[in-house]
Amino acid sequence: MTQATLRRRALPAPSLMVTALTLAALGIPSLPLRAGKVPFGNCPMCADNACGGRPNMKTPGPCQCPGVCHAWAAATTDAAVLTSPAWTTAWRRAVAVAYHPGGAGLTVVDLDNADAIAWARTTLPATRTLATTRGEHWIYRGTMTSHNAVRPGVDIKSTMSYARYLGRGTGTLTDLPDAVRALAVKEPPAVRPTARSVSVPARSGGRQCPHRTPVFLERGIAMAEQRITAAPSAVHATVYATFLAVLSRHGRCGCLTDTHVARLFTAAQTKGETARHCMDAWNNARTTLGL
Repeated sequence: MTQATLRRRALPAPSLMVTALTLAALGIPSLPLRAGKVPFGNCPMCADNACGGRPNMKTPGPCQCPGVCHAWAAATTDAAVLTSPAWTTAWRRAVAVAYHPGGAGLTVVDLDNADAIAWARTTLPATRTLATTRGEHWIYRGTMTSHNAVRPGVDIKSTMSYARYLGRGTGTLTDLPDAVRALAVKEPPAVRPTARSVSVPARSGGRQCPHRTPVFLERGIAMAEQRITAAPSAVHATVYATFLAVLSRHGRCGCLTDTHVARLFTAAQTKGETARHCMDAWNNARTTLGL
């Protein structure tokens, strides 16, 4: 084997590095993928998170170590980093280029099979698409929280995630629709609180209990949704306290319906609560009140 051959083999995969630099010029943070199409592991300085992680893992960019670390968060648009010695070593072993969609202001709807593609074509607005090994990527302008398995064969890749770069695709890039955002909101389980009758003072004219008047009940549910939505922190505690307040006011007269409960669960899940946490908080509130 000649020295020239050895030198050629010592060079990084030029097309992958050039692709990463091209993406960087477009403002798209990228990173190399190793065999198995997964990010490189942390360097020795960051093994077992010894470095403490990056200060803000919600944005891309390498940590202060010289390695290609922290998976999606390693993605960068810095050409000096992409061509640094540590990254050059990684490019030599890389098999593909990935990018951080959220860091580029994008969301990728990853469709893994023909059924998922057929569903998207009849449900989602047209946008830029490209073929993958098993299906298609539909790319929208806008970001959201990443979620896997939002429905059979469908993943959402945006913030705190990475997607394999497979080319520019075809079609016009369109804004992220509500139909995609709605996929991340899990359908809350049907819950029917136990209706218990209570004795209330007789009212003149035979008027209904005020809990059952549409305006009174609607105002209460809307205020509960707003309280959850506006919570800046301690979301789980806020959800529990809100459920407790709603049930203490409306839980004994039987005026709450599945629709009301679903609205509360949806507000909680939009803030990041899981369906299980919602159910636990609801049941704990009922137990506290003896319902």
